[in-house]
Amino acid sequence: MFARALDAIRIVEKTFVAIVLIAMSFLYFVNVMVRYFSAELATELAWIDEATLFGLAWLVFVGLGLALERRRHIAMTVLIDQLRGSVARLVRIAINLTGLVFCLIFTKFSFDLAAFIYRSGQISPTLGTTMLWLYAPLPVGFALLSLRYLLELAGLQSRFLIRDVLQDH
Repeated sequence: MFARALDAIRIVEKTFVAIVLIAMSFLYFVNVMVRYFSAELATELAWIDEATLFGLAWLVFVGLGLALERRRHIAMTVLIDQLRGSVARLVRIAINLTGLVFCLIFTKFSFDLAAFIYRSGQISPTLGTTMLWLYAPLPVGFALLSLRYLLELAGLQSRFLIRDVLQDH
């Protein structure tokens, strides 16, 4: 059941990231075409720049966990891949524990920031919506990243698994 819940989270993340990326690409395409063909109409679509900025924030932060899972974060893999046995396990535990603590702290700070923005009533200039939509991806993304580090520490998943399997053969 837990594995199915994690699979569902991954599917939601992947689908969300794909939809946001496609929507951003389409909106920018429309924006460029409108600016090329009608400068007057371009002012009516000024909201597209802001909407794609919001989309970019969601894309980046929701994608953090997926990137970690696929070993796409910046890492010293050359050094880590050379380690064996208990030294390798200790280094991985230290990396995952540090990542978890860092992400939990940032989840808390970014949640507080998003709550402050919401309470302040800040409104986006062209979309006319709350600026919370720009700040909300931070706690969501760091919480999802925290989950990935926690799963690594609990031994329920490993971004090092592919390399480990290859080295065992």
